[in-house]
Amino acid sequence: MVPERLQPILDEVSPFGDRFRDAGRQLYLVGGIVRDLLLGRELRDPDIDLTTDARPEETLRILKGHVDAVWDQGARFGTIGAKVGDRTFEITTHRAEAYTPETRKPTVQFSTDVEADLSRRDFTVNAMALALPEPELIDPFGGAADLAAGVLRTPTGPHASFSDDPLRMMRAARFVAGYGLTPEDGLVEAVVEMRERLDIVSPERIRDELDKLLVVEDPSAGLWFLVDTGLIDRFLPELPAMRLEQDPIHRHKDVLAHSIAVTAKTRPERIVRLAALLHDIGKPRTRVIGPNGVSFHHHEVVGARMARKRMKELRYSNDDIEAVSTLVDLHLRFHTYKMGWSDSAVRRFVRDAGPYLSELIELTRCDCTTRNRRKAETLARRMDELEVRIEELREQEELAALRPDLDGRQVMELLDLSPGPDVGRAMEFLMELRLEEGPVGEEEAARRLVAWWESRT
Repeated sequence: MVPERLQPILDEVSPFGDRFRDAGRQLYLVGGIVRDLLLGRELRDPDIDLTTDARPEETLRILKGHVDAVWDQGARFGTIGAKVGDRTFEITTHRAEAYTPETRKPTVQFSTDVEADLSRRDFTVNAMALALPEPELIDPFGGAADLAAGVLRTPTGPHASFSDDPLRMMRAARFVAGYGLTPEDGLVEAVVEMRERLDIVSPERIRDELDKLLVVEDPSAGLWFLVDTGLIDRFLPELPAMRLEQDPIHRHKDVLAHSIAVTAKTRPERIVRLAALLHDIGKPRTRVIGPNGVSFHHHEVVGARMARKRMKELRYSNDDIEAVSTLVDLHLRFHTYKMGWSDSAVRRFVRDAGPYLSELIELTRCDCTTRNRRKAETLARRMDELEVRIEELREQEELAALRPDLDGRQVMELLDLSPGPDVGRAMEFLMELRLEEGPVGEEEAARRLVAWWESRT
């Protein structure tokens, strides 16, 4: 009997299976969808991967007239794309490619054997297929048993697998964290021995794999896997450097443990998780031992610069770099307001956070990992008070678009100025007035501006 959770997928792919069978070919459902169906997990990926013994040109003929759209840009790699309604399908000819040690670009070799195709996949839990149209599990490497036992293995020896694609070493971290799998000893040993091979992988692929790890429900185990194997040294060496920096503030055994704990506490969104991972990256460089113990003065400023540099090297977008470096720079700002939140302080906090206000509040809340219940409750209460103040001012003012009461054109008319530095200085004065007192209206702003200008001359 077909499990209920599998039936909707079978309803979509069985027509494909019928057509390939009628053409004398075999078709299999493959990829993470098979693994997640076995686990009973919700299927998040809208795309469906299939593999077949038909060559690409034959796949095109079989699909023609039976799908809404078809494309063959990936045909030289064996992949034909198709679309039916909102669903995208990728149908790839069985492959058994060979790699050379110095590159990640394979020499594509097609195969007629589904087991050969499955043998080249990263882990046994991903090396399973479901025959179509009548569903039959093809599991030559014991992936289902490994899922049940919580074991992470490669279909072939880990050295051969990681030599073929070194990014699989990073991907192991995601499966350790996201699926609670324990890597077999041989896999861990292979990563330790082969970690330098990650250097041939493009920064973009490393970045994308790091992002995928960070957004699993709890990335902690995967992050420790990267650190403990030394793999993280190849793309984020600043992180293990934090392991030796004692942090008396949070009373963790080291700053790295604190940073990973904060990352796990934040909501599973890429930007806030990146900021959480990197928020204390500047501590090793700012560590000073004085009469009152260890201090890390201005580590947020140094850390923001370090985060920006590292993210550039990993080819993050300018928007991502700006967001994360801003959050790192501002993650201590909340703690500078110890005497309560004046209207001016709230406005400045909102202005400086800009579009990242929600992420900054999340990071600040989660940065408290103390086991002292009273301290944690105090911080939470102060954060609640700040959010109430923000909402109160939002109802009274346009906090989302803080701007002076007068624009540049009005300033030039009032002060009889031409475009230039003096206009900028006048706008800075008006912005300070807006931050300190809120909106005062155009008439009062004009009066204050003229008085300020006359006092300067």
